[in-house]
Amino acid sequence: MAEQRTPLQDLQDTGAPGTPPDGGPDAAAVRDALGVGTAVGLSGFAFGVTSAGAGLTLLQTCALSLLVFTGASQFALVGALAAGGNPFTAAAGAFFLGVRNAFYGLRLSQLLALPRPLRPLAAHWVIDETTAVTLSRPTRRSARIGFTVTGLTLYVLWNLTTLAGALGAKALGDTGAWGLDAASPAVFLALLAPMLRSTTERVAAGLAVLLVLGLLPVLPAGAPVLLSALAAPAVLLLGGRGTRRDADRTGGTTDTTPAPHTTPAPHTREDR
Repeated sequence: MAEQRTPLQDLQDTGAPGTPPDGGPDAAAVRDALGVGTAVGLSGFAFGVTSAGAGLTLLQTCALSLLVFTGASQFALVGALAAGGNPFTAAAGAFFLGVRNAFYGLRLSQLLALPRPLRPLAAHWVIDETTAVTLSRPTRRSARIGFTVTGLTLYVLWNLTTLAGALGAKALGDTGAWGLDAASPAVFLALLAPMLRSTTERVAAGLAVLLVLGLLPVLPAGAPVLLSALAAPAVLLLGGRGTRRDADRTGGTTDTTPAPHTTPAPHTREDR
């Protein structure tokens, strides 16, 4: 007798529909993770150069990458210092920008379900790129692989290129001409875009972008990113009101599909 299998078991074995057959979801997770980790890890070179140009020592620059390891916050910190900002103000802006990782952690903790001893170590790798790769995986196993490979690849490359950038800062001249600091957000957007499948998700993402661009000139660094999260509940609220208005116009229901035609059952002797 053939073993009965559920759709969930089939999904765990073969991956989501459309997953490449060569290696399944695990191999795809490794490929994506290595690609993201390598592309973004190389931008640590730009951070090392920028940090050295802002007056930080080699030890301070490397310590930021080793201990903080959240690229946007690191760039915000050294950028504020380079502009002559107060160190406490610069640190506050970097802190606010890094708070978003705590929200990532809430989602990833449920998805990965790692053993308790590993959670403090994994928390250090909860950043934009590891979150995007993990959430795009179809199974828990491939999600864990994607998270681990992305985190390890990115952490090693980011710190090595930070060291190289800080050592070679004087030889490069104007670091802004290289544009390496744009690699990290570009990769993150490329990962995020395919995940916006519904109209609601696209509208929320677009509103979040408008909020960031509008608030960026008037708020400290990091605050616009946090406030852009208000786009999601705003879109859901407006969408719910629109659904209720449609229901009111149709007399309390939005389902106008006619009932299928049915043939009356023949009368039986008992009916008579």
